[in-house]
Amino acid sequence: MAKQGPIEKRDGANLPHWTSDSATYSVTFRLADSLPRAAIEELRKDIAAVERKFAIGAEALSLEELVRKSKAKSEAYLKLLDKGYGECLLAQDAVAEVVAGALKHFVDQRYRLYAWCVMPNHVHAVVQPLEGYNLSGVLHSWKSFTASKANKLLGRTGSFWQRESYDHLIRDELDFRHHVAYVRENPAAAGLRNWKWVG
Repeated sequence: MAKQGPIEKRDGANLPHWTSDSATYSVTFRLADSLPRAAIEELRKDIAAVERKFAIGAEALSLEELVRKSKAKSEAYLKLLDKGYGECLLAQDAVAEVVAGALKHFVDQRYRLYAWCVMPNHVHAVVQPLEGYNLSGVLHSWKSFTASKANKLLGRTGSFWQRESYDHLIRDELDFRHHVAYVRENPAAAGLRNWKWVG
């Protein structure tokens, strides 16, 4: 892992995103129908409650408490994805092959790809954009190319991916190892045996 530069925050539609030059990220992006609306709203309320409490002076959460609560919400979100809501179009080998191919296509040209996994309704990757490229550009490239190819393959139109992705700025070597292991072990942890769409 290269040494990263100063951290910048940008607000997404639903989530804040922290970025830094030379940073490595753990990212998750999901199919448009992969989570029930009620579950998404419940997670949003929980996150907003944590942020409100953190903003109140006397009752402010410590940084450690905020990280712990944020991690718990992230884990709840990932467990919901692993339940396999929606059509799970990525469980079809032809579609998964398109996505896996796109993830690997520009390795060592635009980014380093340390781990990846195509699950039935979402994708995980641990990725480091190379100089001249950024995470949002890499994600846009993956999602726009695969949405077009998959929709054509399936004979459908409309939204394929959820617009916003989840990304986590890797902080240190321990954090890096944790996320790489999580991505590689996710299929088995979700009960998918002999799952080939992982690397």
